[in-house]
Amino acid sequence: MKRISMVIALALATLVSAYSSTNSAQSETEKDRALQEARKLNIELTKLRDAGKYDEARPLAERVLEISEKALGKEHPDLILPLLNLARLCKSQGRYAEAEPLFKRALEISEMALGKEHPYTAATLDNLGRLYEAQGRYVEAEQLHKRALEIDEKALGKDHPATAANLSGLAETYRAQGLYAEAESLCKRALAIKEKALGKDHPDTAITVETLARLYLEQRRYREAELLCKRALGIYEKAFGKDHPETATGINNLAYLYQTQGRYSEAEPLHKRALDISEKTLGKNHLSTATSLKNLAALYRDQGRYAEAEPLYRRAIAIVEVTLEPEHPDALTFLEGYITLLHKMKHEDEAVKLESRVKTIRSKQVKQKQR
Repeated sequence: MKRISMVIALALATLVSAYSSTNSAQSETEKDRALQEARKLNIELTKLRDAGKYDEARPLAERVLEISEKALGKEHPDLILPLLNLARLCKSQGRYAEAEPLFKRALEISEMALGKEHPYTAATLDNLGRLYEAQGRYVEAEQLHKRALEIDEKALGKDHPATAANLSGLAETYRAQGLYAEAESLCKRALAIKEKALGKDHPDTAITVETLARLYLEQRRYREAELLCKRALGIYEKAFGKDHPETATGINNLAYLYQTQGRYSEAEPLHKRALDISEKTLGKNHLSTATSLKNLAALYRDQGRYAEAEPLYRRAIAIVEVTLEPEHPDALTFLEGYITLLHKMKHEDEAVKLESRVKTIRSKQVKQKQR
């Protein structure tokens, strides 16, 4: 799963004073009590979201927004954070049609209350841009990322970490379209900014290192990609420890690089290590655990170890079907990998049935993009 820059996350976390501090006088009015309840619910939903329990977190996010609207009105700037929290939960589940109006409403409030050139407006633009990118709406995503970048360059400077985060967002949009030269230039600029502003061993720097590694991998520049994957993993191990979920993501990335090159004996222990970390730290039903299961299953499939791959795919898909919407790109990716395995195992009836399901969803998505 893609990470959101810690710089942007910090900006969003500090958007609304109502969720980060309390009135020193703390008068016991109905409004104060309501906002206090919203703060408590927000803490709980954050825990659930981080644990990958999106279905449980979403009702809490909806409740926080409802309480905030009743206490503050529907156009108050303190609504930006609860709107973004709910929108991001919907996006994580693949509920894009629900996420988009929430992001747009947060953007409208930010523009009205804080101004069209405010850094928080830029952060909201970035979030909406990442939604469009996930949907393959690259032209719209590019426009939003460029606008966010322009705002932050003017308001914060060309060497600010928030500017680097916007550069990375725009680079991802270019990478997804195969515009590798443009993406590489932006990635390198973002990386230089983060190294200078945050340090070479900062976790947020590692995110951009991984973006550049992914870019090289897609161009089969394996040696360069490997050096970057190892660098990012080293940063995560140093910052978080060897058994942290962020470290597991770095391990998965390096393992996938080896797998792509057919270096299976090097990839397998890494995939197993990442799976072990995810199961122990996040739980056996977390989406990150499903990703590790899918990665290990794909490795076994590529080696012809079909009997070992099949139960891993089935377990991964079971987790995904509970966690994500059927139309989420990750859900389809899991199914497509499993379909490939089914064909190799000559289980054609099940493969054809799943192919029809995926084809229907893909066709629907193409029509939505064309609207």
